[in-house]
Formats: sequence, structure tokens, C-alpha cells
Amino acid sequence: LVDIEVQGAEDELPLDSVASKAMEESSKAADESEEPESPSARPAKVLATPVVRRMAQENNIDLNTLTGTGPQGRILKEDILNFLKSSSREKPVKKEMEPVGAPVDSPVDITEKTATDKVLKLTPYQKAMHKAMTASLLIPHFTYSDEVDMTQLVSLRKQMKKISEEEDVKLTFMPFLIKAASLALLQFPSLNAVYHPADEVIVHKASHNIGIALDSPHGLAVPNIKNVQCKSILEIARELNSLQVLGSRGQLSQQQLTNGTFSLSNIGNLGGTYTKPVISPPEVAIGALGKSQLVPRYDRDMNLVPRSIMAVSWSADHRVLDGATVCRFSNLWKRMVERPETMLLHLK
Repeated sequence: LVDIEVQGAEDELPLDSVASKAMEESSKAADESEEPESPSARPAKVLATPVVRRMAQENNIDLNTLTGTGPQGRILKEDILNFLKSSSREKPVKKEMEPVGAPVDSPVDITEKTATDKVLKLTPYQKAMHKAMTASLLIPHFTYSDEVDMTQLVSLRKQMKKISEEEDVKLTFMPFLIKAASLALLQFPSLNAVYHPADEVIVHKASHNIGIALDSPHGLAVPNIKNVQCKSILEIARELNSLQVLGSRGQLSQQQLTNGTFSLSNIGNLGGTYTKPVISPPEVAIGALGKSQLVPRYDRDMNLVPRSIMAVSWSADHRVLDGATVCRFSNLWKRMVERPETMLLHLK
């Protein structure tokens, strides 16, 4: 340290005393210069709800820069949204650096692009579906569901598949299920009927014209196989193959699409299980078949065994059919499907 000499012995002070005195004088001056802040000088508190404040915080918005449109200048949620909307329009689009010599694309304003609506007229299939489903809304539907053990039918089809291939016929489960429905309808003719509510007349149809719902490229189509009660399983399979080909090409005739008496829908092809099928008037009943799944079941000796289980749902016109009748029909159909050899006793 260097001693600093000043004039007069009485004025001579140590360096640390000089520094201390200077700090005291500086602090005193600062205290004197500070005056209490007047209430009018303080910024007014912004009126806003916690939700609005959180929105502003998340979007880095200073609420003091906004003009509230609510009561007493309260900032509303709409004020935040309008601010963000106006900011997005005014914010310039940053242009990325492009290498020298690279082709420059014209700027694209994404905000200017809008989707274009497409107006389509109903196809003939859709018009027919619209008419039928609009009429079906007047029908009080009764729905009954159950599970069917398909294990024996799976084994039987595997054996019969080679024989059908020799006849150039693709044999699926549907021909068996259609034939079982026809045999059950012989015992319960009230389900193979058409209802005319205006005349209050129910007609039990002699022919089993069983419709099959097809998911064609042109929309839902329900052609029917005529006189199933007189056809063998192989004949049903052959006609079903033909309808599926015509349906995929959109070449189903009016004769094939009309005069149905009962319908089946195989939703299992798409992976569904239970559903509520919709009746196609003037018919009074329809069945929906779910997919067959291999699941564990207990046998009579309480051993777990793998079984092929399929879900089935029936809908009936509750104006003319009661639940007990539908249940009994389903039980008879189920017995023939679970023990397909019993169908041989009823074939004509």
C-alpha cells in the first residue's frame, strides 16, 4: 500500500478510514436519493383468469402488451387467440440457406391451401341400401346372440374340401350354415316370411330364398340363393361362388337381388364377433355370423380343450316374432351346426 500525504497533520487519516468514510457518504447519498414510489407510478395489475395467464405464459406473451376486451379491461381467452392469429400472419417466413447453384422453388403459403369438398351422387347399390335401411328404421328389432362350437364342422369341411375341389367348387363354411338355416326354417316357417304392415298380413314363404350380404367394391349387395330347401350343400356352394364373382364385378341381376325371404351376413370375414344385424324389409329376420376363434373350453371331464367357437346374432321383427320363437330357432340351427352329421337326417 502507498501512504498518501495530505496537507496538515490533523487531516492525515489512514487509507482504510478514508475508504470507510467514502462508503458511508455514498450510502447516505443513495438513501437520500431514494424516494418512496407513489401509487400512481406503479403499473396497474392486469385483469385475467389463471387459465388466460397460463396461455400467455405458454406462448411467451406479455399480458401488459394486450388490450383486454372484457369487463374493466379484463383480458379474455379470445384476446390471446386473436393475438396469436395476428402474430402468425405478420410473422415472416424464415427462408433456409440454399446451396449456390441449387434450383430455387417458389415459396408456398401453406395457410392458403384449403381442402376441396367432393360431391358424389349415390350409386344404384347405395340407392337401394338407402331405401331399404330407411324402411328398416320403422322395425322394432329384437336381437338374440349365442356362441356355436364349430369344431366338428371344421373337421368335416376339411374332409369335404378335397371332394369339392374335384367338382371345381370352393367350399367354405357358409354353404353348411345356409343349409342348416334352411332346415331350421322348415320347423319355424314364421321366420321365413314377409310382412306387409299396411295390410297387416304375414306371408310364410314356401321357397327359402336366403340372401347373403356381400361386401362388393360397389357397396353392400344382398343377392339371394333361390330354393335353398331343394339344394344340396355342394349346389349351394357352387351358386354362392357364382354370386360372389358377379358381385365383385358389379354384374348382379335384379332377379338375384329381389324376392329374398331370409338373410345371413358373414361379418367374420372382416374380423367381427357380435353385432346387431339390420332387417331388410319386407323380411322379418336376419342372422349375422362372427369369426370362428380357437379358444379353451371345458369338456365333460372338466379338462381344458381347444374348441373353434363362432358368435352368432339374430335380429327379428318384434311386431310379428317373439323372442322365444327366435331362441328356439337358433337352438335348432346351433345343434345342426355343432353336429353336422344330423343334417343328413333331414336332407331331401
